Amino acid sequence: MKAINKVIIWAMLACMPLLANASEGGVHLDKAPVNLQDQASLQRGAKLFTSRCLACHSAAAMRYNRLNDIGMSDDQIRAELELPEDVKVGSTMQAAMDAGSAKMAYGVAPPDLSVIARSRNADWLYTYMRSFYADAGRPSGWNNTVFPSVGMPFVLADMQGEQEAEMHEGHVSKLKLKEAGSMSAAEYDSAIADLTNYLVFMSEPAILVRHQIGWIVLIFLSVLLVLMYALKKEIWKDIH
Repeated sequence: MKAINKVIIWAMLACMPLLANASEGGVHLDKAPVNLQDQASLQRGAKLFTSRCLACHSAAAMRYNRLNDIGMSDDQIRAELELPEDVKVGSTMQAAMDAGSAKMAYGVAPPDLSVIARSRNADWLYTYMRSFYADAGRPSGWNNTVFPSVGMPFVLADMQGEQEAEMHEGHVSKLKLKEAGSMSAAEYDSAIADLTNYLVFMSEPAILVRHQIGWIVLIFLSVLLVLMYALKKEIWKDIH
């Protein structure tokens, strides 16, 4: 019985990558250049998130003052994120549009994005925000190769521009830029990398502190190992 259980467990582990790929519908995901040590990138991502995403989406598990962890002072947070006078720096990130109005506009209330990078993953988010294309058949006028028939309008269209889809056998085979936006392709990819970086941080703000503590613990254990070995040599020197 134990042998059978081991076979089942190993089979499940072997199938996990296949299941993960299947869950994305076989769509190729580009690797997101996530770097949580790059505070400048995280700050740029936070500004893009609050200026564009918070119009409809909330991040109710995130407080503005947690941006202190990525090098922003309270004054910077208020000034650079252009917080309204009635919003405190210690407040949670609430959407500008209430859920009822958003549901009437889009047919469904936009999800809270506090832990979106954990419920999806960084590669999915990075690819998704770069895969919108014009589709006259959709109510919003937009569709997405990663999330087909998405209800979300493309709020960054002015930055990226308008992409059109080249179809092959009823499926999108390639996206081509039809009308340029305010950014070049490289600049837009960089902006989305910053946004993805921030979303990963927001999903677990304590990760930076935890990494620092982890290194301190490893250094402490390394020093302790040397001292304990020296102590062992001292205690056993007369016996050996």
